Formats: sequence, structure tokens, C-alpha cells
Amino acid sequence: MRPTAPLILTAAALVAAAGLTACGGGSGSDPDTVKIAYNRSTDNKIRFKDNFLAGVKKEFEKANPGKKVKLIPIQAQDNDYATKVQQMMRSPKTAPDLVYEDTFRINSDITAGYLRPLDEYLAKWQTWDQFVDTAKAAAKAEDGKTYGIPDGTDTRGLWFNKKIFAKAGLPADWQPGSWDDILAAARTIKKKVPDVIPLNVYTGKAPGETAVMQGFEMLLYGTGENPLYDPKAKKWVTGGKGFEDALGFIKTVYDEKLGPDVSDALDPNVGTTVSSEWLPEEKLAIDLDGSWLGQNWLKTGGKPWPEWSKTLGQAAMPTQNGQAPGKVSMSGGWTWAITAKSKNPDLAWKFIEQMQTKKNAVEWCVVDAQIAVRKDVAKDPRYLSSMPGITFFTDLVKYTHYRPALPVYPQVSTAIGEAMESVTTGDASPDKAAESYGDQLKTIADGATVAKD
Repeated sequence: MRPTAPLILTAAALVAAAGLTACGGGSGSDPDTVKIAYNRSTDNKIRFKDNFLAGVKKEFEKANPGKKVKLIPIQAQDNDYATKVQQMMRSPKTAPDLVYEDTFRINSDITAGYLRPLDEYLAKWQTWDQFVDTAKAAAKAEDGKTYGIPDGTDTRGLWFNKKIFAKAGLPADWQPGSWDDILAAARTIKKKVPDVIPLNVYTGKAPGETAVMQGFEMLLYGTGENPLYDPKAKKWVTGGKGFEDALGFIKTVYDEKLGPDVSDALDPNVGTTVSSEWLPEEKLAIDLDGSWLGQNWLKTGGKPWPEWSKTLGQAAMPTQNGQAPGKVSMSGGWTWAITAKSKNPDLAWKFIEQMQTKKNAVEWCVVDAQIAVRKDVAKDPRYLSSMPGITFFTDLVKYTHYRPALPVYPQVSTAIGEAMESVTTGDASPDKAAESYGDQLKTIADGATVAKD
């Protein structure tokens, strides 16, 4: 989900790469071992993904005597993780067999020739019928072939602290009807509870797609139909008033000091800070964020917080002026993909099948606070009772939008991040930042742009 940014690879990522090189070969060096690369949380207290994969590894090795699984965790921010994995996939000496791919990057990696189509496996896999069509489409390329198996999705909305709201005289059942309502609540909190951050809207380049999708696009898609890409014209939208208005909202948040300090907002690790410090320590009143946040506060999370379900409320993000349909969300997700240079694709597919037993699919949605993309999982009692707020965030699916699944989207995302940062720091006005974005877009999209007033 996160675009390319200036790269500072973590020590863990470098160690992982060094380990691959040192073993004297890549995925083809041992026909009985499947190598799996995935992103490990930068919060050292969060290891639910590692634990889940370790459990599947144990099941797989028991079910397939003589076969082994090598897990290759890459501890890095998403920008750095994606770059590291792309570097690994370029050579058969370092390519893993199976890789965790963000849906927003998968088409660019498909175009680059890094991934293998899965259609021959899917044709014989009855479980594929359980996946909803929107999830299937997330990993389908322009050539019509499918390159990844989604393991869940997400939605986004407003999290708010009821205790802080009570101090500010705001209601516990808060549901803003417009952007102005959000800003009004933030201004009230700033005045009446001055020792907290009123509102967090992710912004800037360093947080990557966290800022673009959870911040900007949650605003942009509330301004009108197809505000980023026109699917009928097959062109990217530039010069839109909605784009400027979304940037204007961000500028207001930071100009009026309704958000975090700019230096904190532009920190690449700000997402971890929000979930592990600002929210559980009750330093933040309103957070525009994802459905998965609760996973951090469970007993198995990085910051156990038993009171979170009573302390925090959820509200849908409104459209700009409350116009129909009144609410907006964005959805994404991750997939498991087999690399093009894998010498053990059949073994990698067997591991996917093991991960996607119903029991394991339910377990993953529960521990990762995922919104189910399988019909059988969505009906499972354990899923339905897994997390306070799961029904709220599942209901947002009817209002949700997906990013354009096109190879150039990561570059578009980077340009959006730059525009956001320029208005956050005060280096550019919304109209100038939008103009600069439009100029970049024409180059990125090879002229395939359309102006929208």
C-alpha cells in the first residue's frame, strides 16, 4: 500500500538479504524448501503475523513429510519492504518462492515480470469460489490473469476518544455530517482540552501510502465521482477542485495546529506512534484510520489496552458536504503471490492452500483484524465476535472505494504524498500543490490525463 520514498533499509532487512545470498543460492537451491518473504512489524512487540506463519509452517511440514518452510521476515516500513522484495525478486539467486504483496503494488510488480500467474492452480481450487468478486479483482492484471490470493481487506473511518469528547462537551455517539463538522469538533477540543492532539490526518511523503490512502484519498473520494481516475476515459484526473479542497482540509488542520506537530506528522513511523502511544495513552482525540487498529490493543498485540473498546468510538468519514451517499471509505488489502523466478512454484502453492484452510483463514482475519473477503469466513461465529467494531467496519464496505489497480499508481501515490507535504509544511498553497501534481501526473501517465473542474 505504500509508495517509493528515499530508502534507508533497516538492519533487519539487510540481514535477511545477506542471509539469502550466503546460503549459496536462491529459491531453486533446495527443491524441498519453500522460501517465504513477508513484512515484519517495526514494533518489536507485535509478532502476530510471525506467530501465525510459524503455525502454518508447522502444519505444512507435518502434512508434507520431507518438505521444509523457510520464513524470511523483512522488518521495515512498507516503502522499504517493497523495494527490498523487488530487489530480491530480480534474481533467481535471491528470489523467494512466495511473497506478501500489497494490492496497490501488485500490478506494477506484474508489469515488471516479478510474479507468476496462478490461473492453472485456481482452476482446480474449489476454495476460490468462496472469495468475493471485488477481492478476486484486486489481484487480476490487465492481461486478465490472477497473480495473488487475497487474505483479507480493510475499511477506514474516524476513531475518537469518548473521555476526551466528554471533557470537551461533545457527544459519545458523534457522527459528523461533513468535513466542517470534523474541523468544528477538533477546534472545540483544542480550546477545551488543550493538552491533547485534536485530530490526526496522515500526511506527507515519509508515511507513504498510509498518508495517501488513509489521509488524502479518504478526503478526495468524498468530493465527487471518480476524482482520481476516470475509468471510462481511461485517464487520470488532474486540475480537479476536489483535489484542491482535499489539500485545503489538510492545510487547515496543520495551519490551525489541530493536528500533531508537523515533525511528528512527517515521521515515517507515525502510524506506530498513533497506535502504540497517542491513542492508548489518550493523547489523541480523533484519528482518521483503519479498521485494524484494535489488533494492537488485544492481549496478543503490541500495546495491550483492555479499556479500548469502551474508551474509543467509531464514526464513518462523511463526504465533503454531506452529499450522497453521505459516507466514504477506502479499502485495500494484501495478497500472497508466487514469484516468477521461483523454482518451487508447486510447493509454494501448497503452502497457500495450507494458509487458506477455513480454520486458518478465520484465524488470520481474527488476529490481523481483517475484514473477510471469503463468504464462508464472513459467516463464521468466531469472526463475527472477534473484535469490537467489526460490524461497524464491515458495514462500511457498501461505501468503500478501491484505488485504481494500474501499474503507475505507486508513482501517482508518490506525487500525491509530495503535494500533501508541501501544504502541510506551508511551502505551497493547495492550488499550487495541485498544479505541481498535475504536471507530474502528465509525465507519469504519459499524457493520459483529463482535467476536471
